[in-house]
Amino acid sequence: MTIAKSLVLFAVAALAEIGGAWLVWQGVREHRGWLWVGAGVIALGLYGFVATLQPDANFGRILAAYGGVFVAGSLAWGMVVDGFRPDRYDVAGALVCLLGVAVIMYAPRTA
Repeated sequence: MTIAKSLVLFAVAALAEIGGAWLVWQGVREHRGWLWVGAGVIALGLYGFVATLQPDANFGRILAAYGGVFVAGSLAWGMVVDGFRPDRYDVAGALVCLLGVAVIMYAPRTA
């Protein structure tokens, strides 16, 4: 159950951070206005909160692993929201990152 909870939290964190960054991008780069920027800032703050809910107590480990989730999630967001078409190197890189997440977060450790 702990791994399932961790994976859900990584997914929620990715939606908050990537979505927040996208909202800021839309507000500034696409001239959609400060309401979009404000919503993005709130979402980014939510990401910071969600990360604290991970079962592992090590900040560095959580953020390092989340980096891999962010890479893969950003490519997925781009595909779904912006019509981005990743090439095989994007996909391979994302898979390497997710493998890194699995090793960092879920490898068996001794006390």
